[in-house]
Amino acid sequence: MSILNETYTLTGGTEIPKLGLGTWFIDDDKAAEAVRSAVEIGYRNIDTAQAYGNERGVGEGVRTSSVAREDLFVSTKLAAEIKDYDGAVAAIDGSLSTMGLDYIDLMLIHAPQPWEDFRGGDYADGNRQAWKALEEAHQAGKLRAIGVSNFLQSDLDSLLETATVTPHVNQLLVHAGNTPTELLDYCESKGILVEAYSPIAHGEILDNADVQAMAAKYGVSVPQLCIRYTIQLGTVSLPKTANPDHMRSNAQVDFEINDEDMATLKDLHAQDYGESSAFPVYSVAMSTSFGPGLSVWLGPGWVREANP
Repeated sequence: MSILNETYTLTGGTEIPKLGLGTWFIDDDKAAEAVRSAVEIGYRNIDTAQAYGNERGVGEGVRTSSVAREDLFVSTKLAAEIKDYDGAVAAIDGSLSTMGLDYIDLMLIHAPQPWEDFRGGDYADGNRQAWKALEEAHQAGKLRAIGVSNFLQSDLDSLLETATVTPHVNQLLVHAGNTPTELLDYCESKGILVEAYSPIAHGEILDNADVQAMAAKYGVSVPQLCIRYTIQLGTVSLPKTANPDHMRSNAQVDFEINDEDMATLKDLHAQDYGESSAFPVYSVAMSTSFGPGLSVWLGPGWVREANP
């Protein structure tokens, strides 16, 4: 069976494909074609976000793809800056309108803090308000599943104090070289499925000699090894690419990494993200504080292919 046909089952019964297409940095005018290409290849899981600035294009790609809407799993994310109930309600409806969809399969709170204060102040109440809006949209059938992204255990504990629905998903930075084992275990204990974004470390792991050698041992590429690693961790893997050849290659991961090599990859520490360290989710993997002049814009603008 191809990995493209394999799914996990979220708490509540919704199925989600184990491999998805990430669309960060895919411009809005190119997103529809990227989605159509991915669907033609066999992808059924498409991930976007309000902050990516390409929801319109992703929605167009979904609506004009070669398969029925109900056969696709479409995710988006509530902008990290929205920390109030009314703003969240409006933004949820805004995504539905922008994408031209009757429902969204999964919607996440993009981060526990606004990007300009990532891992900074206390936004617990704002997250609870945004979560209430997601819960109501979920109950109304606008969202089939709801979750969070970049939430640490403390963020989840705070949210769960008032939540009536436990997040179905926590989307995290997970890759060989950055494996948050304790957080993965905690999410599993709560029935929260983890989605791994940047499974190829935003491309920086391609030059790691040890990972190159392991990939050669299995007769696969470094991206294929890294994607397989995140899947064997029990996460959804979300590599980003607009290149159909890379989409095909990324899906050719029907091999098994042995236990010894999985342990080696878990113990690997490789968190030099190069230019991508300008973004909060990458910079805090290496440092607990931000340097001067940190850029935090997460919308279109930077375009970097995460595959060779």
